[in-house]
Amino acid sequence: MSEQEIEVLIAERGELWLALAPLWLEREPRESDYTHMIEVIERHGLGLEELEWIFRLELAPVLSRHQLSIAGEWRAFDEQRLLTQLVVHQRRLRGWRKGFWTLFSGLSTMMTRHRWNLLMTRLMAVRGHSL
Repeated sequence: MSEQEIEVLIAERGELWLALAPLWLEREPRESDYTHMIEVIERHGLGLEELEWIFRLELAPVLSRHQLSIAGEWRAFDEQRLLTQLVVHQRRLRGWRKGFWTLFSGLSTMMTRHRWNLLMTRLMAVRGHSL
């Protein structure tokens, strides 16, 4: 992946990745976090299925490692470091790695699934959809 491709990837996904990252924080996301997530999702115009795959394949493999870290509390994150980790992961998400994360995405999303479901419920309400 060239420098230009990395810049394009960050331009396309960076804001969304950072907006959704609080789902993995040690603390429960605040109301303002959920509001911000929905605003960013709506700006990007993503469907529910595409969002699910971003959650499962792009974010969870990187961010779930922070949850499982024994380094102590993870109440915030260094955005630049996180973006770097997400870009490196995205660059490698091909072939067997993509298959691996698809297969094990249930495990990597398990600890945040309840937060994700709450976010999707709120998003559907904003979009005028019912469950």
